[in-house]
Amino acid sequence: MNKDLLQPKLKIFLIDGHEICLSGTLKLLQNQYPEAKIFTYKTAENALNQISIFQPDLVVMDICLPEKPGTTARTTTGIQLLRHLLNNYSKLNIVIQSEYIRKLVQLKTEIDSHKGGFTIADKCLSSREMLTRVSWALQGLTHLKDIQAIYFQSELKPELVKLLTLAFQEGLQDKAIAQEISVSERMVRHYWDRLQNLLGIDCQELKNQGKNVRVVTQIRAREAGLID
Repeated sequence: MNKDLLQPKLKIFLIDGHEICLSGTLKLLQNQYPEAKIFTYKTAENALNQISIFQPDLVVMDICLPEKPGTTARTTTGIQLLRHLLNNYSKLNIVIQSEYIRKLVQLKTEIDSHKGGFTIADKCLSSREMLTRVSWALQGLTHLKDIQAIYFQSELKPELVKLLTLAFQEGLQDKAIAQEISVSERMVRHYWDRLQNLLGIDCQELKNQGKNVRVVTQIRAREAGLID
């Protein structure tokens, strides 16, 4: 039996300004969690007015939302609502279901410090994958793989992007890289240090384990979506 079904009277807020997406997601959630009480909202204002009253276990929301009935849906409205939730409901479980997930980079600090479950479900995902993200969020898990590359790209300097391209797509060694970008080999090594710090790589620990630092860097960069 799905463990999520054992949760008594699960309360879910579903927030989406598009009627088709709202009704489709509602049907999925009702089938998966038949005992849950699901509240649907089409505007940020209505959802915000009700969340403190009902204290939901989970919020599934788009980040392109109209502020009020009759207004145009905007990502700025959804980002503002999400920022409020992250700052005021630290243990709230959240699923972002949107085609605008790149916008979440604006909330990197808030997302990283959030204590509740937080997952992302691009609207192009299958129903099964979307429900998996919901289940993870309800378990208090964080899944940011879909935007991890965006986070990295927002922090990557042009010289680090060039380093990745020359090293792992063109196969150049540091001396050739230095000549290609007109810097010293020492500066190239500095670029490697910055990149490896960004990827969370402990070079000394890898050396102690007998691992090839450059190979691990390539693997991590590929996992982060920075190279093909």
